[in-house]
Amino acid sequence: MTFEEIKALDQARIMNTYGRSNLCVVKGSGSCCTGMDGKTYIDFTTGIGVNSLGFCDPDWVKAVSDQAATLQHISNLYYTTPDVQLADTLCSRTGYAKVFFGNSGAEANEGAIKVARKYSFDKYGAGRDRIVTLVNSFHGRTVTTLAATGQDVFHNFFFPFTEGFVYAEANSFEALEKACDDKVCAVMIEFVQGEGGVVPLDEAYVKAVAKFCAEHDLLLIADEVQTGIGRTGTLLASEQFGVHPDITTLAKGLGGGLPIGAVLVDERLENVMGASSHGSTFGGNPVVCAGANVVLSKLDDALLADIRRKGDKIRAALNKCKEVESVTGLGMMIGIALKTKTAADVREACMQAGLLVLTAKTKVRLLPPLTISDEDLDKGLEILCSVVDQ
Repeated sequence: MTFEEIKALDQARIMNTYGRSNLCVVKGSGSCCTGMDGKTYIDFTTGIGVNSLGFCDPDWVKAVSDQAATLQHISNLYYTTPDVQLADTLCSRTGYAKVFFGNSGAEANEGAIKVARKYSFDKYGAGRDRIVTLVNSFHGRTVTTLAATGQDVFHNFFFPFTEGFVYAEANSFEALEKACDDKVCAVMIEFVQGEGGVVPLDEAYVKAVAKFCAEHDLLLIADEVQTGIGRTGTLLASEQFGVHPDITTLAKGLGGGLPIGAVLVDERLENVMGASSHGSTFGGNPVVCAGANVVLSKLDDALLADIRRKGDKIRAALNKCKEVESVTGLGMMIGIALKTKTAADVREACMQAGLLVLTAKTKVRLLPPLTISDEDLDKGLEILCSVVDQ
């Protein structure tokens, strides 16, 4: 098919829920991908934070291919090796007791919400089920995770939304304390509000919230769907804030390119969910978990240190651009506020020049592969800075 035929078929057969760029990507390797026209693009998007090792990492491809040729699926009615290995590695490296595997970030956040509400119900009975989330947060696109999302723009069309969510201004401990009445069972935060514009929380605020939750037996849930798995320079972003949430959710970069979600819980929550209280047909799929095991094996101390170094390098380059108002984020999760240009225009111009970037509200957003070479990073930054300042 020609590109025009592909676009026509897409418009005819796929629900129009995405504003697609005028590009059909046909293959990728490392930090670069190739369009249908043969043009090469440096990728600073990683599929919105998913391809943590870049395109088609050889070790990842081999593990996934070998597992697909051995056992592609059997369901959670039986034991399999890859998911048990992944669970053990995740728990050992993060300090959590147990994990539940699903298929996406929204699923992981739904699972965390269920754990928090059941913990409170088991201990305190009905009526203590509200969860405080932060204004400008984003937790998913299911009816429940849209309700948990603290942005009014998402609270439309799909009524009735799931009840039981209260919103507090981010970085205002006074607002959070006021929101936490005797009907609240948990507080849910993102350490960096990704879809909200790549806005980090203040460390002092996070520590105050964690202390308050511990004192009032409120569960602290960390949505690390985008910040986790090395994206910010540590395995979990919580490490940089000096807290250990009761529940942490993961997705995106964990699978390295295949769909996965994970709910990590501490020891006091490890038996809250019993048989039939939760489930997922595809959760813990052997092929996906085989890929995730490779991702974790590569995220050693050396790579994490390199992610921090490359994050600093990106910020240093951007801060030299005259058009850049400010740079936010942590590690290789970057938000760029511009003085006069729009993020959408910069995104389009970058694509025309051979670089793929993202947007988040009014900002340009960068989520490069964690393993990107300095050569590709430099080339991408050269394109970006040229587009921004021209």
